[in-house]
Amino acid sequence: MKWKKIAPLMLVSLTVALAGCGNKMAEQPAKQTPKPLTNVKVVLDWTPNTNHTGLYVAKDQGFFEKEGLNVEIIAPGEGGADAMVASGAAEFGVSYQESITQGRIQGVPLVSIAAVIQHNTSGFASPVAKNIKSPKDFEGKTYGGWGAPVESSMIESLMQSEKADPSKVKIVNIGDADYFTAVKRDIDFAWIYYAWTGVDAELRGEPMNMIYLNKYSDKLDYYTPVLATNEKMIKEKPELVKAFMAAASKGYQFAISKPEDAANILIKAVPDLDKKLVLASQKWLSPRYQDDAARWGEQKKSVWENYANWMLDHKLLEKNIDADAAFTNKFLPENSK
Repeated sequence: MKWKKIAPLMLVSLTVALAGCGNKMAEQPAKQTPKPLTNVKVVLDWTPNTNHTGLYVAKDQGFFEKEGLNVEIIAPGEGGADAMVASGAAEFGVSYQESITQGRIQGVPLVSIAAVIQHNTSGFASPVAKNIKSPKDFEGKTYGGWGAPVESSMIESLMQSEKADPSKVKIVNIGDADYFTAVKRDIDFAWIYYAWTGVDAELRGEPMNMIYLNKYSDKLDYYTPVLATNEKMIKEKPELVKAFMAAASKGYQFAISKPEDAANILIKAVPDLDKKLVLASQKWLSPRYQDDAARWGEQKKSVWENYANWMLDHKLLEKNIDADAAFTNKFLPENSK
């Protein structure tokens, strides 16, 4: 008799309790499945080096992932980075103002979206023993390059500024030969980036004379290297380009403010690199990424026009380019600091 009275009460209590639990469960938000990351490829122009540190930092520190991107950093194929980006085989790549300028004249739809380094740090280098201190000293010497028409034009331009005779320079193609080996064997001077080969010379105790291009003409203070994409990406996937640049900008800002940490990230990603060289190169290059620009990556129309005019003057272009179509700053964060 007692059970018959108690059982209904227990059933009511249990029903109320379960209803309460149900309400609490209903109040808890359902776990959301994270959105899948968008796969993106960025192709380098050369073997990994400190020009690329910001990209490796952005990947290592999760900056790309935070923007919804799964970024794969890849080596260039046989056709080079520009061809891969132009064809869509890679969404982004490391390029140069000079190659984008030439490419656009030929209908290649590449667009520069950031200057990796604000001022040109390249130039003609030679061992001090060669006694090449100015372009006039190129006379009677042998230059080793990779066979591009711009090389002879650059040598001619610098020599003419000092009323020297470019015909007295012997130009040979050494391809990918190591600078340090070549200057001991075949050549007297070569075109290098100081941040890598110049710093390496310091570490080796092999002093060099460096003739920076931008010291002889404002037209030669162009952007090299740059980050690039193609016109189709900009038109069809602008939000993806914006996301990529937001993360890349953070990566380069990290490399600017923490050069040693950034160098170690690059070394971790590419352990075959010379650790001493990466650390020294990063310390030399970090303050030069942004330099005197308002923000990292900023590009000026006048820089694009000046170099295009120089190329036109030296018959390296058939016609002038539309500078506004060759580069854009619109994907850079408003404040990259």
